[in-house]
Formats: sequence, structure tokens, C-alpha cells
Amino acid sequence: MKFKTMSVIAAVAMALPTFSMADPDDDKLVINGEIEVATKVAPAAHLDGALSEVMSGWHFRNDDTQAMEMDDFDNPGMLGAENGMAIWEAAEGSEGKSCADCHGDPAESMKGVRASYPKFDEKAGTLMTVQMKMNECRTERMGAEAWKYDAGKAIDVEAMIASHSRGMPVNVAIDGPAAPFWEKGKEIYYTRYGQLELSCASCHEENYGNMIRADHLSQGQINGFPTYRLKNAKLNGVHSRFKGCIRDTRAHTFSPGSDEFIALELYVASRGMGLGIEGPSVRN
Repeated sequence: MKFKTMSVIAAVAMALPTFSMADPDDDKLVINGEIEVATKVAPAAHLDGALSEVMSGWHFRNDDTQAMEMDDFDNPGMLGAENGMAIWEAAEGSEGKSCADCHGDPAESMKGVRASYPKFDEKAGTLMTVQMKMNECRTERMGAEAWKYDAGKAIDVEAMIASHSRGMPVNVAIDGPAAPFWEKGKEIYYTRYGQLELSCASCHEENYGNMIRADHLSQGQINGFPTYRLKNAKLNGVHSRFKGCIRDTRAHTFSPGSDEFIALELYVASRGMGLGIEGPSVRN
């Protein structure tokens, strides 16, 4: 892989050297020896040449971190997914219902769900994420309180749901009623924020493969979320990662579950069309 020279503003702001990655072209992701995951695909037409090749963040990790994701016994994120399964089967709320009472075995009912979200929900009249749908079920059907976004039980259940789509290609709808949300997400992606005046594209489109804070910048693909980060030793949601990125530009950031991050999630997901779902993945 050829690495690009960092833009002047990024180089000055980050003041970090550039190194190459280990084995970026030869690694293949196969989970548990049977789930083949596409980690490099041709870019979707709507990217308009912004990327020559679409690559999962898995390729930007070292061999040890990559190996953790390849075996569920070594993947610490699977502990969250297992807890998510226990939550799925537990009755809660005034109706005394569990997720399983309506949806049965998630290996069947949730297969493919993570690959197609966010999506426009006609009944709700808006774009909805997986966690929003989970909370809709809790408040409208179970008589239970909504979970906090990207935290606790919500992230564990989302990890469990994602695990049943592993290997399936990201395939989100960006046309029709979803189009305005996609356009809003695209605008946010290319907007420069904070004192450092950096956009998502500044790092993940213009400088992927370069170094920042002793780590390689990836393309910022989200096919691996929820992801277990070794840095903070827990499962992390997409919106929490968005929040952290904008915060690092030294800007006031949006909140997990906000309209801005919902739109951004759709746009970023669309940048990874065709990549295989990996969640729960393992990253630095």
C-alpha cells in the first residue's frame, strides 16, 4: 500500500511521523475458521473516486490484534455479546416480555439486520438505528425504560445482534426517503470542526495509513461496530466513536443518538458498502 503525505494542517496539528503497516495486502479475515469476511472491496459509485479501494479497519491493526478477532474465544467483545443474549431472553417492563418472546432466536430473526441499518422507518417517519429500534420495542411493547445510547445493556445487545450478520455485506439504502439523511451525513463528514479545523475526511480519506498518536489512521469504516477497543477495554458504539473524533478536533461535539450522528452513521456506513459485517470487532 502507498501512503499519502499528510496535509499541511494535519501534519502541523498532529506533529507525528509516518510509518508503514504490516502485511496490509495479504491478510484475510476468517472468523472461527468458517466465517469469511470481505475486508477489501471496490468503492461504491457514490464515493465519486474519493477512495480507490475500500478497506476495513481490521487491515490497519497489527497481527496480534487481528488474530483476536479471528477467534470468538479470544475476542473480548464476545463477552458483551454473550451478555446481550442473556438480556435478550430476560423479561422486563410492565408487560413482562422479553425480546425473545417476540423475535425468537436472534440467529434467525436478527440475521442481516446490522448490515442494513440505519434505515428509514415508515411508521416512525424517520431514519432509525439498531439501538433506536431496540428502545422502540422496550418502550412501546415491553413497557420498559429506554436504554442509554451506546452504553451498558444497549451496546451488549447490539453486539449480539451484529454477531448474527458477520460476513454479510454492508447494504444500506441511501435513496428515497433516506436520501435527505444521507446528504446531511455527507455534509457533516466533510465539515471541518474545532480549533484544529479537521473534518472526518481530513483523517480517514486524505490520510488513512499515516500515523496519529502512535497508531495508524484507518478509513474510518464502521462495519466492525460495536467494537472492543483495547484502549479502554470495553465495547464501543459508533456514535461514541464519532463523539471522540469530533472532541479530538477541540470542538463541541454532538451527542450519541443525536440527529447529526444518526445521519452521519448512515453516510459512513454507505462508504463501506460491500464490506463484511465484523461486529463485535477488536481494535486498538
